[in-house]
Amino acid sequence: MFEPAQADGGRVVFIGRLDAAQSPRAQAFLDALADPGEIDLAGLEYISSAGLGVLLRTHKRLMASGGRLRLVNVSHHIFDIFRYSGFDQLFDVQRAG
Repeated sequence: MFEPAQADGGRVVFIGRLDAAQSPRAQAFLDALADPGEIDLAGLEYISSAGLGVLLRTHKRLMASGGRLRLVNVSHHIFDIFRYSGFDQLFDVQRAG
């Protein structure tokens, strides 16, 4: 299960598992938003390489217009995936409390 949503204030929220089967849905959701600059990952249980690709493509699109993707409430497990892949160096990552 994967649920993308837009919360109050424009913050994007991802809940569930972002894997290869769900990445087209996630990409379409993010592409439909003019500036999905902040994504709350508190409810994200898993992210695959396809999910990382979604974040990377979105980040590149935002950078082309002077923006940047910020990932907030990132769990220890998801942060480890970012760290092992080097994505912690690409994104502005705020770890969960």
